[in-house]
Amino acid sequence: MNNETATLEEIQAFEGKYPKQLWYLFFSEMWERFCFYGMRGMLTFFMVYQMAMEKDVANLQYGATQAWVYAFTFIGGLFADKILGFKKSLFWGGILMITGSIFLTIDPKGFFFTGISFLVVGTGFFKPNISSMVGQLYKKGDYRRDAGFSLFYSGINMGAFFGGMLMIGVGKGEILSGVIPENLRWNVAFALVAVAMLISLLIFSFTRHHLGPIGNTPINYDEEKGKKWYIYAVYIGALMCVPLIVKMVSNTVYTDWFMYIIGPFSVGYLIFEMTKLDRDSVKKLIAALVFIVFSSLFWAIFEQAGGSLSLYAAEHLDRGTLNVDPNIVNNSANSLFVIVFAPLIGILWLFLHKRNLEPNSVVKFGIGFLLLGAAFYVFGANKMFATNGIAMGDIFILGYLVVTLGEIALSPIGLSLMTKLATPKLQGFMMGMWFLASAYGQYIAGLFGAGISPKADASPMEKLEVYSAGYEQFAVYAVIAGVVIIAISPFVRKLMGDVK
Repeated sequence: MNNETATLEEIQAFEGKYPKQLWYLFFSEMWERFCFYGMRGMLTFFMVYQMAMEKDVANLQYGATQAWVYAFTFIGGLFADKILGFKKSLFWGGILMITGSIFLTIDPKGFFFTGISFLVVGTGFFKPNISSMVGQLYKKGDYRRDAGFSLFYSGINMGAFFGGMLMIGVGKGEILSGVIPENLRWNVAFALVAVAMLISLLIFSFTRHHLGPIGNTPINYDEEKGKKWYIYAVYIGALMCVPLIVKMVSNTVYTDWFMYIIGPFSVGYLIFEMTKLDRDSVKKLIAALVFIVFSSLFWAIFEQAGGSLSLYAAEHLDRGTLNVDPNIVNNSANSLFVIVFAPLIGILWLFLHKRNLEPNSVVKFGIGFLLLGAAFYVFGANKMFATNGIAMGDIFILGYLVVTLGEIALSPIGLSLMTKLATPKLQGFMMGMWFLASAYGQYIAGLFGAGISPKADASPMEKLEVYSAGYEQFAVYAVIAGVVIIAISPFVRKLMGDVK
């Protein structure tokens, strides 16, 4: 068993605003986010400008890849709950991600789908479990949980900021061009994933004992030695999935089939688990499903950042007042704004709570959608300031500021809600369901992006018009969703019971 220096009760009885373990977890997660957002910012650009894919195909490919990443978080969460525990799952995921990075470093084009597939499976084991461990730092009913997730969200976005800036910057030659030979720029960009994940695993290895029993295996394998083969079966099964993912990611038709199956399967499994629970627990899980379903639409719009907005930034934006490459802005502006504003909004929630003015979690969700709609209207309206198909980078940054405020209102609250609404034995599964909703969002994002891909022979202004019309349509979808969520908030609040 793992070395434990504190009981769960001692950890949860922390004084002040944040438990010390929160810092260890977000420093580990920070480097994983470096990799994820760095890769997200490069994928579509690399496929179009290095692998010569058509833009609509690249958008579909991006959506499929990201969908698989999030779909595997559902699978990773399930195996963490039942067999590995959060700690082992996280470490195994990191090893797989490093392996994928090595493939991409050797030959980014030749091993593209192989490297991506290792990263998909690895992220699935890593990503949901660290968030679940954050949730277990708080006892039931602790009002500081939302503020803790907001700080966690801010901290890990430090990694997203540097990864989003550095990896695309190195690949395009905007950063370290005098040091890295031109023919090796993309190799080095992909190699940064291995470096970052090695740092992440080292941090986790040296601090994991501070987590006490949090994240330990659900089975005491020292006492039940006959079941230890379960762990190795999961490891072998994960490796066997890699060739399958290569096939499915490289051909988006297979992704379509998978998405048609995994959603109904996950809901069916959840219903099966509900049959074992009391009435109040079932109501809370139904409330969680409401948040999960709506979040799919949020991410479908938000995740244009890695798809259509990446191509929009490459071809239709000036460098703005700060004279920064538009793709670096697209990849890192959101994270920078999260770093600045997430702690402030976390403090705002605490301030409002003490005065009985804090909006409930359902209303916060609705506010997130309304802000998302406003942001995409800004993106669409940027065409009014365009010259020869080149819009203003400064207006684009303003849009990202509004996007970020919407994300902060929704995403960390969503992570927190999954840990509050789920029963202890379904923590990893429900976190996986939350990320599975993101998988559907990513999948739909690819369809949305492909749907607004302009024709190759169109003029720059005509292409800009196509993108702008699409973003304004997305804005309408987001606002409608926000209004609906706020309207049904009393009903959802009743389902949530004592969860705030």
